[in-house]
Amino acid sequence: MLANKNILITGGAKRVGAYCVRYLHAQGANIILHYRNSKNEAQALAGELNELRADSVRIYQAQLQDINALQELAEMAEQAWGGVDVLINNASAFYATGIAEVTESQWDDLLASNLKSPFFLIQALAPGLSKRQGCVVNIVDIHAERGLPGFPVYSIAKAGLTALTKILAKELAPQIRVNAVAPGAILWPEYESDEQQKQEIRAKVALQRTGSPEDIAKAIAYLINDAEYMTGQVLTVDGGRTLFS
Repeated sequence: MLANKNILITGGAKRVGAYCVRYLHAQGANIILHYRNSKNEAQALAGELNELRADSVRIYQAQLQDINALQELAEMAEQAWGGVDVLINNASAFYATGIAEVTESQWDDLLASNLKSPFFLIQALAPGLSKRQGCVVNIVDIHAERGLPGFPVYSIAKAGLTALTKILAKELAPQIRVNAVAPGAILWPEYESDEQQKQEIRAKVALQRTGSPEDIAKAIAYLINDAEYMTGQVLTVDGGRTLFS
């Protein structure tokens, strides 16, 4: 159980992030829920969970690409219930960038949300996490290792986040554990409607099906609660997708 753990999760208002918020909250955690643009979803989720347990979820808006806003988020999170025990770097920009058409602004956006922001948020929270013997869980991607065709900048950014996980596990040990979860096919992108392409992806998964957001939430909870002798590791949750080329 995660009773009395204060958890900051970025991008927690929608999709997999929201599932993780619900799951971790059900385990007894207090949640500092960051969102960028999804104010209505964040308010609705916080309202739902605060009905179950009063003052157990607080929401904060921030543009994480802005270092000043990121620092303010860290300070507010530290003040919420007296300190942060767990940081989950979940927020992520994801979109295609054909190599010939990549712009500098796309490069900056994808690297900022997937790599720069996690690094500086860890930096800002490290003193408090160290005092509380806390941990960090980064949400990477199975494509950090091999790359996703058509998504070179995103793949580079997630590869960087995987490297960040390993080097900061060294830098912040022994007080802070830093691990990562690499999801496979969990939720289809909101714009994805090609059923044939979905079936082709499922065919390359050993378990022949997509996973659920709860699979990711359970992996995160394991790394927080039960993996006390793990740091610098990437827990792959992909149904065996990476067994195939």
